[in-house]
Amino acid sequence: MSLLDKSKDLSPAYFGLVMATGIIAIAAHQQQWPFIAKLLFFVSTLSWAILTFLYSYRAIRFSNEFFSDLVSHNKGPAFFTAVAGTTLVGSQLLILYDNYWLAFSAWVIALLLWIILTYTVFTALTIRRNKPSLDKGISGAWLLAVVATQAVAVLSAYLATQTAQPWKLELNFLALSMWLWGGMLYIWMMSLIFYRYTFFQFVPSDLAPPYWINMGAMAISTLAGSLLIINSPKAPFLESLVPFIKGFTIFYWATGSWWIPMLLILGVWRHVIRRFPFAYDPLYWGAVFPLGMYSACTYVMLKAMQFSFLDALPTTFFYIALCAWTVTFIGLCRSLLRLRHGT
Repeated sequence: MSLLDKSKDLSPAYFGLVMATGIIAIAAHQQQWPFIAKLLFFVSTLSWAILTFLYSYRAIRFSNEFFSDLVSHNKGPAFFTAVAGTTLVGSQLLILYDNYWLAFSAWVIALLLWIILTYTVFTALTIRRNKPSLDKGISGAWLLAVVATQAVAVLSAYLATQTAQPWKLELNFLALSMWLWGGMLYIWMMSLIFYRYTFFQFVPSDLAPPYWINMGAMAISTLAGSLLIINSPKAPFLESLVPFIKGFTIFYWATGSWWIPMLLILGVWRHVIRRFPFAYDPLYWGAVFPLGMYSACTYVMLKAMQFSFLDALPTTFFYIALCAWTVTFIGLCRSLLRLRHGT
């Protein structure tokens, strides 16, 4: 079997590699590490190009498997990593290289993907006849829909800073609307996930890495809210909403911060107490991304709110995220070598 044919079983979550690498590149830029930022940008954009080709090939060559995953309760939400990954490529192009038009192109692609996936995945999950029970059908991966929504809001807000009127107004309004919708979607989904946590049996295999998206979804919501605050002086309708946006931005950040110790404790329970094996899985990119996003969002929030007492957090989490990325990337390389040799 050729490597292309092995794309038949390609995980829908693999764009998490682009997400994690892209946000850590932005965090590296914030922390004044230009070489690391540009290196990770190269890795993320190359990964985006390769994965775009592989998913396109899979959709054509193995259409039954592709569309079966797309309408699955367990795998369908993972396709939203394609939206978030594309917006992260666009954000890097704008932040690192000031390339407006390539960033705008990424925004168009991401917005189209968001529309298609949102109304395909959730319509399919609603109307399908055979559905799993709540404890079997929902996981932290569902929150990737929130991440994708907020990622569109983030890139819209970034583009608005370099766009003239009247499109500046429209982009800021879209960013605000997506930010609000993403928050509402998080509340809906997190209620179900928390209910599943506390009222159904929970075994180590249930604690998959995407549960870190519980925190990551709030981190990217914080980033989007912080950018809206920064954009408000040049957007009168945003300026009138600044107290509301500031309150919810801190609310999102505080919620994301609460999840960090909880997820660490559950991780110790999973791998140390219950001795669940620690092996590479593409889903681990869903755990690396929130760490990088927490660094980046806290950095921008401090700038937006003019805080100074949390200055150490962005730097600390940048190094933690970079270490987690390195370990996971080594796991990816080893996995690809085994795949190449057919083992």
